[in-house]
Amino acid sequence: MDPRKVTELKAFVQMCKENPSVLHLPEMGFFRTWLQGLGATIPPAPDNESSCRGGCPCGPPPSTSKPPPEPSPPSESEESELDIDNDGVIEADTDAPQEMGDFENLEVTEEMMDEANVKKMEAIEALGEGDLQKALDLFTEAIKLNPCLAILYAKRASVYIKMQKPNAAIRDCNRAIDINPDSAQPYKWRGKAHRLLGHWEEAAKDLAMACKLDYDEDASAVLKEVQPKANKIIEHRRKYERKREERELRERQERVKKAREEHERAQREQEARQQAGGAAAGGGFPGFPGGAGFPGGAGFPGGAGFPGGIPGLDKLLSDPEVLMAMKDPDVMAAFQDVAQNPANIAKYQNNPKVMALIAKLSTKFGGAQP
Repeated sequence: MDPRKVTELKAFVQMCKENPSVLHLPEMGFFRTWLQGLGATIPPAPDNESSCRGGCPCGPPPSTSKPPPEPSPPSESEESELDIDNDGVIEADTDAPQEMGDFENLEVTEEMMDEANVKKMEAIEALGEGDLQKALDLFTEAIKLNPCLAILYAKRASVYIKMQKPNAAIRDCNRAIDINPDSAQPYKWRGKAHRLLGHWEEAAKDLAMACKLDYDEDASAVLKEVQPKANKIIEHRRKYERKREERELRERQERVKKAREEHERAQREQEARQQAGGAAAGGGFPGFPGGAGFPGGAGFPGGAGFPGGIPGLDKLLSDPEVLMAMKDPDVMAAFQDVAQNPANIAKYQNNPKVMALIAKLSTKFGGAQP
């Protein structure tokens, strides 16, 4: 089954749950009759309900949420307005399924075929005399004798159409098409049955197939009646689909925009944290006393606290290797230990991270590495 039609059916069922008044629209008479035939209870029609409020079978259920502050697309009810002339549409028949014969298991003999043919001829004669019930009974007897003959089901379907029983006709046509999908007659009568039920798209499809397989003036005339209505429904559905796709595109673009803004905000916060961490790492230099055992003899220029400032300190603090080393807790602990007692540098001779930092500082400030 077409997944799009299944999706539309789910949306229609959900709409009926949320807005049962849709079931009381004039064009939904066939659906009410079908539901009641299955034993369903239809909720009573509310007073002063406008037609197609909040949607139609082609549209989603009405929304009770507040509209967004941004410009919104046309309302679903506006999209779902569909006016089709249902003149000639009847209530669906709800009779029990008719006798269909033992199509799969019955072994048909030549005698049974001959007898079925006799019954068929008698049924056609009764049909010509206008005795519909007799014709129906005779076609049924013929089907029971030879359930493998598609034309018998198609002929009986024609009788059901005259008796205003389209659902029974559709069942017969379905069986006939299963037996012989290349026969035009079942498509013709099934198309007429759908026309009686107001199934305009299905009617147009079946009647077009009937004319394609074997052109028939009667089928062509009915096709000319139902095709414009089917086209109107198809165009209506396309319009709604376009609106839905446009709405989904706007929502997707809005989600992408929000995600991009969130990403940019997170990047700004990360950069701010990195800058703050770099400043904190650089702040430790001024407190180390000059000449505190670091290579260079007299210590860093400026003496303890660097009152005179350190030439090139900004360049030093922008060195990524120095910054990474300053962020290492072990390295900073060793750095402070040596700053307090220069002799303690001996403890870190075999620590490559500490000695790498000291070598880097020695290079920067022109001293010799110990």
